[in-house]
Amino acid sequence: MYNYIDNFLIFLKVEKNASPRTIESYQKDLFQGLDFFAAQLKKDDHTVLPGDLDHRIFRRYLALLQQNGNSRATIARRLAAWRSFYRYMRREEIADDNPAAKLSNPKLEKRLPVFLFEGEAKLLVEAPDLGNPLGIRDRALLETLYAGGLRISELVSLDLGDLDLKAGYIRVMGKRSRERLVPLGSQAVNSLLAYLRGARLELLMNLSLRKSNKTAVADNMPGGMLPPQKVNNAIFLNRWGGRLSGRGIRKMVDKYVQKVSIERKVSPHTIRHSFATHLLNAGADLRSVQELLGHASLSSTQIYTHVTSERLRQVYRKAHPRAED
Repeated sequence: MYNYIDNFLIFLKVEKNASPRTIESYQKDLFQGLDFFAAQLKKDDHTVLPGDLDHRIFRRYLALLQQNGNSRATIARRLAAWRSFYRYMRREEIADDNPAAKLSNPKLEKRLPVFLFEGEAKLLVEAPDLGNPLGIRDRALLETLYAGGLRISELVSLDLGDLDLKAGYIRVMGKRSRERLVPLGSQAVNSLLAYLRGARLELLMNLSLRKSNKTAVADNMPGGMLPPQKVNNAIFLNRWGGRLSGRGIRKMVDKYVQKVSIERKVSPHTIRHSFATHLLNAGADLRSVQELLGHASLSSTQIYTHVTSERLRQVYRKAHPRAED
């Protein structure tokens, strides 16, 4: 079964142009499920065959996931991974049936996205101390995140060539390698200019110093010099001059959320939710917000209409004299 899974992952990468994160997620879900199936069949996982699995064993698998406290969304995602895998095997004439297709998806909970109010977003974005390079970087990052409504993976992967600050646009590579142009407001543009002209250069100097130290060590070791390093084109750098990671961004957001005393859980994705909600509150049409967010389907964007509708309902109840008994 492992060989079939490996071929399926190659198929996702080459033919479906799936992102590395999507491929990693499929691999994790399929390997986790295979461990369960092997134990149920009392076989070594390397000897499990596609025909060994039927809808009954998939029912037991979903029941175990539920017993272990997995969310409905997680269960649905793992079932979807196996469905896709068996569709591929049927296409390749490896399997005659798709046992995962005989099961219905668990009904997902309808959860509204958490978002910041406009005043809270302003406090958060303006929280960094501009008296040091990291503070200047953080301000530029938060402004970009809020002005563009970017996913954290999109923010991490931004390179210098993706910026056109004169025109006020940034090129973003979204899910499934879909490219889009996102406009940036003047405050985001000015913050990025301040960062790129000063703080980023200081962070790059830290990288140069580290490379110099490594080279000095290498000169005194067998084998001599280290191989030449690639030029770092990342926009947002960490304190050592390398590309800032998603984990680093989450920690940074946590720090400023605590600083401005926002008392609910806020993540970088919360800022993306806030971007969409604030646009709709101000009268933006749903199709434009869909394009700005990089959603493939309008249904993904429609959840924000529920947020804005709930906000209007709260305003009505608070303001109308006959809204409450």
